[in-house]
Amino acid sequence: MNIRFLGAVNDVTGSCHLIEFKDKIIMLDCGMYQGKEENLNYKEFEVNPADIDYLFLSHAHIDHSGRIPLLVKKGFKGTIYCTKPTYDLCEIMLIDSAYIQESETEWKNRKAKRSGKPLVDPLYTQADAQESLKFFEPVLYDQIIKLDDDLIVRFSDAGHILGSSIIEMWFKEKDEIKIVFSGDLGMKGKPLLKDPAIINSADYIIMESTYGNREHKTIEQAEEELINIILKTTRRGGTVIIPSFAVGRTQEIIYELNKYYDRKLGLEGNKESELRKIPVYIDSPLAAKATEVFARNAHAFDEETKNYLMDGDNPLHFKNLHFTQSVEESKMLNFSDEPKIIISASGMCEAGRIKHHLKHNLWKKECSVVFVGYQAEGTLGRRILDGAKDVKIFGENIHINAEIYSLEGFSGHADKNGLIRWLNNFQKKPEKVFLVHGESESKDSLKNEIEKTLGINCIIPVYNNSYEIKSKVEVHEVSLENGEQLKPFTLTELEKKHIEKIRNEIVNIKNLLDDALKITEEYLSGNNIDADKYRKINNNLLEIESKIMDLIILSGK
Repeated sequence: MNIRFLGAVNDVTGSCHLIEFKDKIIMLDCGMYQGKEENLNYKEFEVNPADIDYLFLSHAHIDHSGRIPLLVKKGFKGTIYCTKPTYDLCEIMLIDSAYIQESETEWKNRKAKRSGKPLVDPLYTQADAQESLKFFEPVLYDQIIKLDDDLIVRFSDAGHILGSSIIEMWFKEKDEIKIVFSGDLGMKGKPLLKDPAIINSADYIIMESTYGNREHKTIEQAEEELINIILKTTRRGGTVIIPSFAVGRTQEIIYELNKYYDRKLGLEGNKESELRKIPVYIDSPLAAKATEVFARNAHAFDEETKNYLMDGDNPLHFKNLHFTQSVEESKMLNFSDEPKIIISASGMCEAGRIKHHLKHNLWKKECSVVFVGYQAEGTLGRRILDGAKDVKIFGENIHINAEIYSLEGFSGHADKNGLIRWLNNFQKKPEKVFLVHGESESKDSLKNEIEKTLGINCIIPVYNNSYEIKSKVEVHEVSLENGEQLKPFTLTELEKKHIEKIRNEIVNIKNLLDDALKITEEYLSGNNIDADKYRKINNNLLEIESKIMDLIILSGK
């Protein structure tokens, strides 16, 4: 078995790794490069896409999924496995990415015509993106997927964004080898999402290292700092600009603001009542669609969020929250002197409406720009964050007078301590850890920390090098404790390990179903029943009935 690292090797974008096992080729992620490595999107794939059997997708962010339409365009005919929420997000995100490709190509070709240069084609089109969706096979968290006698896979919650996954893979050769791909690991205690799942064992881990050399403030500290920035800025008549990823960070910011705009309605004459007068604009059609996807996948939320929903509080909506759709609405935001909050994509300021808002507000000393996510090297966001005095936006030089902030407490990535904690929870520690998805300083620092505190050998892979498992070349033979061979992974053993967990889940589901049916019955007893909601309720009940019958057939004697 060989592992090759084809993306997110020297930086944090373009996530893509390859496992060659017997007669199969498995790809882990197929992400788009951003920032200084953007031109790498146009190079040929290192393997013939037609030869790839499976693609396991950790989550929907474009730096992990963005080249899937190109892979299909180039001949991929295999199956793409991911969670259902990830598929739902890819439905909108890949189409949006294709639209950006087409728009940017159109702009480049207009310039090329005027200068007599050859025209170029987009990386892929919206039709290509739509075609790629046919190859997806959505699964549920914790499902055991037996692809054949030699390969089993399971997706567990990574707590990074909705649908994000840690991918466990069992390969059966002479002995069974388990490889775990961390994907992007989230922070413990984040709003909306569950904490990253604890994985019991691994022989090898492919692990992200985005913040391997940094420690975050807590979400509570970041929340308080954000509120203070908003009040300070709007009191002097300024606008707060928040560049945010349309999927993940935007919904988490909405959730945190909801605490002040909705859940603390009894508090008057203080900063809560002052905040409620400040309009919040989500200026990203993609973010608006993504928020709808979040609402459709409430089963993936953490317990706190589910409790809010059961109490009738939608944490992704509040009074004075506005979703702008048209270009005209977006433009009007920059012609208004009203103090406000604008949350817009893209998170690294490389594309989208955020660039227009930065162009119109960066030069104003009364305004503030608040970064709430990672800024890759070479991106406009990174240049602003690193203290540039001037930046070019749409060919125009913009002098920076606005106050610039970075709130890493809102980051979707675990910090150094979170990464170490996740790794330390393995009961059977891995033989090796391959560190990817991080800048050099971050990977080096995390490597030293893991080897020092946990005694696990780490490898920082080289791009496109092949690491042979069970060889003495790049990776030593798999070491099994006390010389014992791992027993084959079977469903029977899984049931023995997790039977109590399943029983507890049944109790939780019964209670949840009782509450849900009671709320639905009360709604249907009212006089103002929305026709569209009625149809959706009817369809959901039919689906629930179908699943209940499936369980009866599976569990019946």
